[in-house]
Amino acid sequence: MTTTTLAVLVPLLPFLGSAAGLLLGRTAPGFVRPLAVLPTLAAAVLAAVVAARQGGGKAIDAATQLTPTGSVPIDLALHIDGFAALVAVLVGVVATCVQIYSTGYLREDPRYPSYAALVSLFTSAMLLVVYSGDLMVLLVGWEIMGICSYFLVGHYWETPEARSASLKAFLVTKLGDVPFLIGLFALAADAGTFRITGVLGAVASGGLDHPTLIALLLLAGVAGKSAQFPLHTWLPDAMAGPTPVSALIHAATMVAAGIYFTARLLPVFAASAAALTVLAVMAAITMVGSALAALAQDDIKRVLAYSTIGQLGYMAGALAVGDRGAAVFHLLSHAAFKALLFLAAGTVIHAAGTNSLTAMSRMSGLAKRVPDAYWTMTVALLALAAVPPFAGFFSKEAVLVAAEHTALGERTVAPAGAGWTVLVAGLLTALLTAAYALRLWLRTFRGRGAEAPDHGRQPLAMTTVLWVLAIPSLGFGLTVTYLDDWFDGNDLTPTLTTAVLGTGLAAAGAVITYAAWRTLAARTAAVRPPAPHVAHPDADAGLVEAEALHLPHPAEDPADPGRALLGPLHGPAADGFHLDAVYRAAFVRPVLAAASLVRFLDREVVDTYVRAAGNSAKGLGWLVRRAQTGNVQTYVSALLAGSVVLVIAAVALANAVAGA
Repeated sequence: MTTTTLAVLVPLLPFLGSAAGLLLGRTAPGFVRPLAVLPTLAAAVLAAVVAARQGGGKAIDAATQLTPTGSVPIDLALHIDGFAALVAVLVGVVATCVQIYSTGYLREDPRYPSYAALVSLFTSAMLLVVYSGDLMVLLVGWEIMGICSYFLVGHYWETPEARSASLKAFLVTKLGDVPFLIGLFALAADAGTFRITGVLGAVASGGLDHPTLIALLLLAGVAGKSAQFPLHTWLPDAMAGPTPVSALIHAATMVAAGIYFTARLLPVFAASAAALTVLAVMAAITMVGSALAALAQDDIKRVLAYSTIGQLGYMAGALAVGDRGAAVFHLLSHAAFKALLFLAAGTVIHAAGTNSLTAMSRMSGLAKRVPDAYWTMTVALLALAAVPPFAGFFSKEAVLVAAEHTALGERTVAPAGAGWTVLVAGLLTALLTAAYALRLWLRTFRGRGAEAPDHGRQPLAMTTVLWVLAIPSLGFGLTVTYLDDWFDGNDLTPTLTTAVLGTGLAAAGAVITYAAWRTLAARTAAVRPPAPHVAHPDADAGLVEAEALHLPHPAEDPADPGRALLGPLHGPAADGFHLDAVYRAAFVRPVLAAASLVRFLDREVVDTYVRAAGNSAKGLGWLVRRAQTGNVQTYVSALLAGSVVLVIAAVALANAVAGA
């Protein structure tokens, strides 16, 4: 087969698997798991073949006109460069791992067939975004991911948290998609085409008339999809969905789409220094703010959610200084260890037999009970904290090096101010990331909460996936010297300055956190004895018993080093710096008030006139009906009376005319 044919099959196979899974989910449930895993696995293999054939060399382009529009044509086009080839492999591998993992995690879930089909459709949509060479076709995949996230986040729709989280994710991302769509049309109007190659050619020749406006409109959609400030608030709440869905969204789809889109169209953004400066500030606020919020969370999945937001901030920062190679390198590295972190957290939750046990203050004895999750999560947290030689170290350093070169004027794509903004925020975030990563590890595996009952050994499908993902989490960064051709030929190796600063700050954050934890743990142990083991037939009963033991509420846990480190910032950080409250006050309440006013005007004003018109017609009809008695004498009397009135009126009119 030609490379183009193989590339077409990559997004098509998961789509066909999704359609078949939905059709056969009820009639032939035995086919559901093979239809979930095998098409996605085949797509991953084909993506690897396409990547091998592309080889980081000349981009592969193919197109056919989808439909004549009369103005700007829309093409069914492929554009596969080194970035697209590698990201497609990433999506296929992570999606396959999630599908395999889900066969064990959701084996008793009655809605597994629809879940698996939606995950396949989600994967197909992301692959369409990755390979698409036309912006309108890319938009199709972009929006399909939005609706898939709505259904998957709301998988447990019986709970109010899942319902509200799915609706919030949909609405917040749509808030960014509206200006994003306008930006795409404006870009096509300036460039004269929706083809990505044509757009990039127009940028190179100076053909964009409104680069700043277009870039800012597109950034709104990127901020929504990739959870960047100020449209990031949906991602922590999206943890109400199944944990494998979280792994897929955070590692390979949805949030990765915005970063990938910006990387692919980076020359459009680089045409405006103002847009790059806005992106740098947005990335800096996102990095630091999300790291502070992660340090204050008690829910393990919310810690990981804020961690994802911060790591996406690193990628956005690399793009803000004009280095898409560093951004995509960190995207690939982050995908491996973040998928591992979520799936390991899912194993912890599955071991407890409930989706409720996600509070780290209530965890105990997990290192021995779930050793696979313990060791693999340790590897992933070391990668997250950017400890050498784990993958996160090399990719984070690539971002810091790019920022350093821009700040010092060695790279002139972006303003030096953008470089300094990203560099300072990135170094501060390195310290905070190591702090919350160690805090998560200590409280999850060395905590003294109430131990939930042991639900036995975890399914092999789940534990195998953890070890598979641990390999790139540990070793992917070591391949950096072999990937230059795939990343525009840019050197992604660390420099001494950023390596020393970044690693030193990370070590300082870890040391401070560990010292605070030891001090607080010793102080707490002196006040009360350790909580006894709770052995109940179900996990929820164990949690009830834990409450009876007077364990501290997460917000008041005296052994939490995050509270000691953040001090007065702990409360605001735990609540996401009250950004949701700001949105409620600034947008939700005014909209509700306007809706109430419209309802009042509709009911009390518009409906009043409508009712009056109806009542008038009804009264007139009543009078006419009363006049129809059927009595001939009445009709003759009315006729004579009318005649008399007419005669009197005629006489009066004649006298008036004569007098005049």
